Amino acid sequence: MSRTDAVWSAQGTTPDAIEAALRELLAERHAEGASFAPARVLNMIAFVDDAWSGEIANRLRGVGRYHASRLIVFSYEPSRRRLDARAMIAADEGPAPGEMALLRETVIIQIGDRHLDDLVTIADPLVVTDMPTLLWSPHGHPDIVETLLALAQSVLVDSVDEPVWREAIDRASALVTRVYVVDLAWLRSTPWRERVASTFDPPRMRPELREIASVSVRHHPASTVTAMLLLGWLASRLGWEVGRMSGAASKLEGTAHDRSRDVALGLRAVPEQQVPGLQGLTLETAAGRRLSLDRGPGGLHVRSRDAGREHRWLLPGASRGETGILGEGIRQSLLRDPTYAPALQAAAAMCHDTPG
Repeated sequence: MSRTDAVWSAQGTTPDAIEAALRELLAERHAEGASFAPARVLNMIAFVDDAWSGEIANRLRGVGRYHASRLIVFSYEPSRRRLDARAMIAADEGPAPGEMALLRETVIIQIGDRHLDDLVTIADPLVVTDMPTLLWSPHGHPDIVETLLALAQSVLVDSVDEPVWREAIDRASALVTRVYVVDLAWLRSTPWRERVASTFDPPRMRPELREIASVSVRHHPASTVTAMLLLGWLASRLGWEVGRMSGAASKLEGTAHDRSRDVALGLRAVPEQQVPGLQGLTLETAAGRRLSLDRGPGGLHVRSRDAGREHRWLLPGASRGETGILGEGIRQSLLRDPTYAPALQAAAAMCHDTPG
């Protein structure tokens, strides 16, 4: 449980005054003689609609140790005319004897339409220059992302939030050519990718990767992008040539081409699923192996059939929940996943000109 150590607030303030307040708050902590030091790993700029700022604050509070070192939140209310700000410095706990405790800084800036042209000017003095910066706009606002992109090395997106899934893939494809993209839709597929990879990891199993005959993915109606990225991952890793998938977003079908065979691909929405992400995956090989993964109580329920024998087991705790997904997204901004961009490229090839 985090405890707030110091707070500053002002109405009708300026970026320089906010930056000076942060420096003063840090100086006060050092003057107390306690062993505190500011964390210096990651800046995060979040642009949020004021009406939903409480929900976003709750999500960010839940990311635990993956919280950004300095978090700058622009809370946007179109009609607001005055720039108000609040700065907080907090430590998870006091330092143990002989040890150092890290301080994390949060700045909340309330802005309106009149401030949008000056966002870079407002944010620039508040960004710690020797740290990478992650940009997140959870309520859309692509024009704002474009404006603030000059300050960021990575952008956090959630492609399932886009109203049209094909446009979400197109937007992510455009961003990935300019900046490192962390897509929460991609991270939701991580347990499924790990399970498929581990199934074929033993040397005796690897030849069967070239015998995959069909892959079908079941997903939340809003998570078509996650399902497409999972298929894109398989296609890019196995060197499949993919074509357009046909049908409506609730049921898409297509074919990939391996060196020696066609691979049937299918996506199906599951309306009864309550949470974003994938519901199930079924993979079959020409040799008759069938692997099925399904979301269920306690984790992923796995069924494997080979030579007429079927095995079932549970992978407990495979899902990290939405708070865990966000925390992992923040962590991933400091890493570089080389598999996302090729998977996205394959997904774009599969969805191009597909009705969405």
